[in-house]
Amino acid sequence: MIINKNVNKYAEDLFRRFPELFPAAENFNKVYITLQNAFVNSKIAFFCGNGGSAADCEHIIGELMKNFVVKRQVSPEFREKFIQNGGDPALLDILQPGMRAVSLLGHPSLSTAFTNDVDPLYCYAQQLFVLGKEGDVVLGISTSGNAENVYQCFRTAKGLGIKTILFTGENCGKCEEFADVILKAPSRETYRIQEYHLSMYHTLCIMLEEYFYGQN
Repeated sequence: MIINKNVNKYAEDLFRRFPELFPAAENFNKVYITLQNAFVNSKIAFFCGNGGSAADCEHIIGELMKNFVVKRQVSPEFREKFIQNGGDPALLDILQPGMRAVSLLGHPSLSTAFTNDVDPLYCYAQQLFVLGKEGDVVLGISTSGNAENVYQCFRTAKGLGIKTILFTGENCGKCEEFADVILKAPSRETYRIQEYHLSMYHTLCIMLEEYFYGQN
């Protein structure tokens, strides 16, 4: 798939600002296309990680599910159907459309019950097993690439026909075994990997927003 020029300009800007990321350009585009295809087909993107990477997951969802850079508008077709169903059109001047993104960090009652009754390392896998459907995407963030709960989530995704994306560093961890696309930050230091991840996922979110809600 060729990425729209108006969308691709954001990727070009990322690699201009961080030329050391350019070796990851091909996989960066694959990540974008994987997410775009999922959202085009009304699928869900799931996110999981630990520590600072968990915060990054929540950050990404915040950018995907409300206005980020572009002021998002619902389509005329959506507006008409919303009103036909009895919806108040005034709500459409307040509520903002977004992409279907779910954090596997939530559901504390489920997670604590599963941790207590079964195994804490499979909490993400359990949620994906119930919520995920073929064609969805799961994006796991692990700076080491060895997060066991992300690894088990990826293993589960394979059996469900769910695409897997790994954000990591140069450590070549075990999660790579079950990742369809791997986006590596050029570092082995956790804090530097996370700094690169921020720039990369911000750019991806802007690109997706431009594709779905941009004026051009």
